[in-house]
Amino acid sequence: MADTLSISASTEIIKNSMDYTLFSWSKQKGISPIAIKRAKGVYLYDYDGKRYLDFSSGLMNVNIGHGNQRVTKAVTEQMMEVSYVTPSCVTKVRGELGKKIAEIAPENLTKTLFTVCGATAVENAIKLARLYTGRHKIVSRYRAFHGASYGAMTAGGDPRKLQSDSQQIPNIIHVEDAYCYRCPWSQELGSCKMECISHIQRVLEFEGPENVAAIMMEGESGSSGCIKYPPGYFKQLRDICDKYGILLIADEVMSGLGRTGKWFGIDHHGVVPDMIATAKGLTAGYLPLGALIVSDKIATHYNDIPLMLGLTYSAHPVSCAAGLEVLKIYEDENMLENTVKMGQYIEGKADEMKLKHPSIGDFRNTGLLGCFELVKNRISKEPMAPFNAKPEEMIIMNKVAAKIKELGMYTFVRWNYIFIAPPLNINKEQIDEGLNIISQAISIADEYCN
Repeated sequence: MADTLSISASTEIIKNSMDYTLFSWSKQKGISPIAIKRAKGVYLYDYDGKRYLDFSSGLMNVNIGHGNQRVTKAVTEQMMEVSYVTPSCVTKVRGELGKKIAEIAPENLTKTLFTVCGATAVENAIKLARLYTGRHKIVSRYRAFHGASYGAMTAGGDPRKLQSDSQQIPNIIHVEDAYCYRCPWSQELGSCKMECISHIQRVLEFEGPENVAAIMMEGESGSSGCIKYPPGYFKQLRDICDKYGILLIADEVMSGLGRTGKWFGIDHHGVVPDMIATAKGLTAGYLPLGALIVSDKIATHYNDIPLMLGLTYSAHPVSCAAGLEVLKIYEDENMLENTVKMGQYIEGKADEMKLKHPSIGDFRNTGLLGCFELVKNRISKEPMAPFNAKPEEMIIMNKVAAKIKELGMYTFVRWNYIFIAPPLNINKEQIDEGLNIISQAISIADEYCN
């Protein structure tokens, strides 16, 4: 009887969502969402009692794991005091969270504008760069995703924007990626002349560097394929920005807040940006909150000039309470240290998997932000599914994704990528469980290698 009731509940929950809500980035018919009843740690549970290992931390945001009641307690206590005040008022938690962010951010980035999410952090970064410099052009990468609002979507090169392309914002300039596995200049890392940097230099010359307000890069690449920056890339980019008076914006929405084993992805590169846009891991997905962290130099500029940026829910006290507690949890539970250790463990296991699976062309990872790239042939590097694959080109990878789901894992499979970004409190046994599931699924792709 209990199983019948459970299945019935699951069916009704899915039906209500299908009948009355819209789903992101998806056709609305023929999809099969999982009805989640509860979540704890690194696991999700549906109404039928099936357990799923969350190997992508939701959308790379549930960094502390699911169901941490410290956050519940913090937001409940805040709501009992005050749930909302306008951004022109202040609360104790607003200042405390701002101070904590200043402590963990790179030097001289001590002022934060709180936003609602990652996209609004990026939007305000673009606006502020233009306002502060008086320039209008923004340079960003083709293989990057900066958010789904018009400005952020245009700044990214992700093809999800193409259907809305006619409405994109003006003066966004895209450059090629430093994609060493598939170098656009057919060079090999170590013997190349960093054409990825000289390319940006040429683009700036063509566009007029005096017109460029900012260059925006992900601190570490995420859903575009965890593309690793070559050594020295960011330092040379910083030098170019300094030469022309261009601001450097680090999009740390996905790579920030411990995900890479450091507070911010750009910390791996020994470079201090002028702004950091972040979100996801700030509250670990427990409540919506984003942040635009700016340099002291930029902040001081507005001491006697109005800063014409704002949102109704900026510095929302309940979200700030979640953010402050989440940052404490990272430290109290040594999650950054665990991220480094577990990332190294995954990298070792991935090397073993390469020996077993001919379809693994490359594995790229920083901390707990990584992905397998599957190919049909390691020599030609023909992808198992191409960039922006059409439905008929996703047949193989859809089989891989279906197997992963069947075996009890929730993770992000896109084109020929299988992403690995579990909660930062994961342990070796859970990693072994996850990689075993992925290995079984990759065996399907192996059959299509030539």
